[in-house]
Amino acid sequence: MILRRAQPEEFLAVGQLTLGAYTADGYLVEDTDYAAELVGAAHRAAEAELVVAVDPTSHELLGTVTFCLSGSHYAEVSHAGEAEFRMLAVAPEARGRGVCHALARWCVDRARELGCTAVVLCTLDRMHTAHRLYDRMGFSRLPERDWDPTPDITLLAYGLDLAP
Repeated sequence: MILRRAQPEEFLAVGQLTLGAYTADGYLVEDTDYAAELVGAAHRAAEAELVVAVDPTSHELLGTVTFCLSGSHYAEVSHAGEAEFRMLAVAPEARGRGVCHALARWCVDRARELGCTAVVLCTLDRMHTAHRLYDRMGFSRLPERDWDPTPDITLLAYGLDLAP
């Protein structure tokens, strides 16, 4: 698979892929405010690094992730010197092909390239498959950074120390 920045002509499809991945697993109802944020790929590309995984043969979009630095518009739990990734989404038909791991690894590598001290993220408390991936990649839970954006949603924080 090819990992690269999303192109403007792909923004609509990237937004739909992101929303589709979240709704396919029952993590989101389409008429929420967060659904609009997931669809807003053009805004993510303007305010952060919007990356896609693409099938090299069919050129089909397989997944996407939004990478940002502490203090930027999309940062939620990162501290100074840290990178963060959000809205990691894999098309349901592309699952089981290592897309999620490849996108997360891209974020870790990008953070190292930028000299960040750590990579952090938040994930829904019920995204158990994602939790297992982050554990396998060496991320640790950061319960002191957990938060509840709404009364019925709990986000768990994870971090990976990038100190040499």
